[in-house]
Amino acid sequence: MRRIAITPRPDWLEKVESVGLTYHTINDAIYWDESAYYAFTSSEVDTLDDATAELHGMCLKAVEHVIANKLFSRMAIPEGFVPLILRSWEDADPSMYGRFDFCYDGTGDPKLLEYNADTPTALLEGSVVQWFWLKDLFPSKDQFNSIHEKLLDFWTAHKYAGTVYFACMKDTEEDLGNIEYMRDVAMQAGLRTKQVFIEDIGWLPDRKQFVDLDNESIFIIFKLYPWEWMFTDEFGSNLMECDWTVIEPAWKAILSNKAILPILWELYPDHPNLLPAFFENTFSDNYVRKPFFSREGDSVLMVRGGETLERPGTYGKEGHIFQQYHPVPVFDGNYVSIGSWIIDGKPAGIGIREDNTEITMNTSRFIPHLFEEE
Repeated sequence: MRRIAITPRPDWLEKVESVGLTYHTINDAIYWDESAYYAFTSSEVDTLDDATAELHGMCLKAVEHVIANKLFSRMAIPEGFVPLILRSWEDADPSMYGRFDFCYDGTGDPKLLEYNADTPTALLEGSVVQWFWLKDLFPSKDQFNSIHEKLLDFWTAHKYAGTVYFACMKDTEEDLGNIEYMRDVAMQAGLRTKQVFIEDIGWLPDRKQFVDLDNESIFIIFKLYPWEWMFTDEFGSNLMECDWTVIEPAWKAILSNKAILPILWELYPDHPNLLPAFFENTFSDNYVRKPFFSREGDSVLMVRGGETLERPGTYGKEGHIFQQYHPVPVFDGNYVSIGSWIIDGKPAGIGIREDNTEITMNTSRFIPHLFEEE
């Protein structure tokens, strides 16, 4: 694994915007950054692929464990929504995707930092944006990236009847870019689609159905909106009455909760892809405190070598987990994490994020990659 500095394509701005990446610059700073790329060997890619597949299987076992042992309160999941989660699991509602965030520098075993199991982003840039970058600059090279193909396979295989709605909140350019990309893939699979904002979804009690602004019933929805937010929203109680298909399904609320990390450690102690994690702080130094529900690095506290690094935020009232600190790889002064995608149960590719801090945030730069045969 190497970081290689290069000159960006002269027309990179037009190129990335042409495939939907309008949020290439965030707060006047570059987000999509092709001034460098990461080169992997094929064996390093195999290592990431194997770790992703292994962890996916472990996570499904962890869901079974939480359900069998009724650990919902331990994870701060509201009791009133447990039947919804159970029904979703028992009905085998399909999961389309998730993203494992790894600490990995090309040596040893990738270590799981967290699992973005419900509303993972960086999808558009991980699939088509870095793929077209590769084809422009290194057409003879390869990339660990079958994200687009596997998404297309998912939508094609499930053949949802009726209109599939794609939803995110207003004024979230990155989320809108991700759902519009996903919507485009679904249309390529021959599905009928419609975009709706979360704020514009209503409830008709006589139908017991969520509806759009035209009072059309929503029977299938892909949402970039976390289950834990839905549980606490004004219309959250209606989730128990509504008969609809939601992607990701309700049982993913178990895996998108960082409380799954100590549960995984209890089930698989000393597993090479896991870091020790607990519900209580057993560490005197070198640990990371993470809220059960935290996004984009907010409210994360890192203690290492007696020094403290903390990201401000409003998360944490539901509880925290404590994970052993593991040094984040540094390449040319940049802290690096690898997001590894699982799509329809299969490893599908990676995206790389860089920052000048060890805590990855929504502004952390996305860097393309390639791999070479050994």
